[in-house]
Amino acid sequence: MSHRDSHHKHGKRFEHAERHHDEHRGRRGRHRHGGGRSDPTDLELRRFFAHGDLRLVILRLIAEKPRHGYEIIKEIEERVAGAYSPSPGVIYPTLTLLEELGYVAVTPGEGARKLHAITDAGRSFLTANGPAVDALFARMDAASEARGGGPAPQILRAMENLKLALRLRLGHGPLTDDQVTAVTEALDAAAVSVERT
Repeated sequence: MSHRDSHHKHGKRFEHAERHHDEHRGRRGRHRHGGGRSDPTDLELRRFFAHGDLRLVILRLIAEKPRHGYEIIKEIEERVAGAYSPSPGVIYPTLTLLEELGYVAVTPGEGARKLHAITDAGRSFLTANGPAVDALFARMDAASEARGGGPAPQILRAMENLKLALRLRLGHGPLTDDQVTAVTEALDAAAVSVERT
């Protein structure tokens, strides 16, 4: 088999796996939300990336250096100046897909985090899709420049982290009076600290 045929075979395998992966996620989404409604995160993803684009972006970032999932989320968010922030529910299944395809290898990282490194097959796939990858990162750079006057992505991420922490804590059940006081004081203190900066 020629080198070109090998890339073609890998590409077809990647497309087939993408279709299977997305169909599975689509079924789960319909079951979870009912009535065929779309997950808001999926809608945000489709507005920023076309089908399959995010997988190429993730693979390119891993090619730059080995990364764990949360680091990839932060890197994408910062590269587009907060215009798009992929959720863990988008990133981690994509990393699993890339691993199954043999494009990344997973090694133990810091704590419980898994470190993802690109393989030779992954580099070959990136090279074969070089123009598409370059166009994607040019679009990300343009999005970052367009939001140059907006809030720093680190601030946007911190805001999302706070909202998530509140949703998770309040979702555990009713709070006691002491817990309500503690949460309220923490939020008020954060507000005062921000106002004084």
